[in-house]
Amino acid sequence: MRGDAGSARGGNPYFFLSYAHTPKHDAGDADPNAWVKKLYDGLCAHIMQMTSLPPGAKAGFLDQGMTVGTKWTDELAQNLARCQVFVPLYSRRYFLSEQCGREWWAFSQREVNQRARHRDTPENAIIPALWVPVEPAQLPQAARDLQFNHAAFGEDYADEGFYGLTKLNYLKDEYERAVYQLAKHIVKVAEATELAEGLVYKDYESLPSAFGSAGHPPTFDISVLACSRSDLPPGRAPDCYGETPGDWNPYHPVSTRPLSEHAADLVRTMDYRVHVGDFENEADRLLGSWPPDSPGLLLLDRWALDSPRRKALMERLCRERRPWISVMIPQHKDDPIPSEWEARLHQLTNEALASRLDEGAGHRSLNGGIRTLDAFGTELQMAVRQAVSFFEAHARTYPPQGQSAPPPRLTGPEDLGRGAPP
Repeated sequence: MRGDAGSARGGNPYFFLSYAHTPKHDAGDADPNAWVKKLYDGLCAHIMQMTSLPPGAKAGFLDQGMTVGTKWTDELAQNLARCQVFVPLYSRRYFLSEQCGREWWAFSQREVNQRARHRDTPENAIIPALWVPVEPAQLPQAARDLQFNHAAFGEDYADEGFYGLTKLNYLKDEYERAVYQLAKHIVKVAEATELAEGLVYKDYESLPSAFGSAGHPPTFDISVLACSRSDLPPGRAPDCYGETPGDWNPYHPVSTRPLSEHAADLVRTMDYRVHVGDFENEADRLLGSWPPDSPGLLLLDRWALDSPRRKALMERLCRERRPWISVMIPQHKDDPIPSEWEARLHQLTNEALASRLDEGAGHRSLNGGIRTLDAFGTELQMAVRQAVSFFEAHARTYPPQGQSAPPPRLTGPEDLGRGAPP
């Protein structure tokens, strides 16, 4: 933990205040978002007092130009990639905003990548703030998982939120107390976490939302087809393997976690409940169900295909056309593989996944082509998106409940004046 990171921050803000812009009721009304700006200014003033930030340094970032239907700016994307703490300002409108869901998702990728590289990351760097209290049932899974104690900033704040404290004069002192407590918590978390900079996402419309989307499947399968230390082919180094296939960590030593855990965290940021399993043990369920129960992702260790049994399972997945199960084939760029083995692994993989080259057969990454942990996260977005698309095309559909009505009938000119047809 650093004592004070002000001098080492390189101009990066302590926090990013994410909020849903409130539209004006009438064109002549004052800006309804001015109260958010007041909150932001108060947080910045406290943070300047609590740290050694120099004059003119950015304590935080607040986007004031974004409105519904506009694209986010380079400035917004850069601050989202560099801030130390993400502060979502809760309201009903917030969780209906696709823009806010994408901001939350983009920041959460940095947290997931930090956990992959440093297993002992101390605190969650998302600090929720209440603009207007929201019922727990109205929160998406990403917000429910935070389990933040809002009452720690004051009982009146937990009951009314910042908007209520601002509007009720007799709660002015409670407002000032809540702003101060939030600022203090932002500094504490920022200086404990030391979150690394992330990617600058500029293609706004391609990003998923942390709050999901209407009708998207609730669950997602992640399975692993990999070796364990006890069944490695001759000459294969054991460094990235463990007691079970699920322990496989192809990006060791850059990553400190099994790849299945990292992938599960990334998929959860898209508002899915994730099931992680061993493909060998769950092949009957994953390959036998029709229509499919959920979209899925298979993490393939090419070395596992040296086993005839595992190669046969992989060939079955491709032969029976399960396009809603995307296949990813990671291999770290620094993984030392003898040339004779590289040629064999390349051949085994191409043989097992030959039918995946057909259009509509499902996603497959290049043969050992995902060479870094960051590249894995980028490709996972596409793999999940394609798996969900194929799942929705093949999944069972259910008619709405209730008594069915007869289909409407078109009438011609001769029917006019004598009522609807029987």
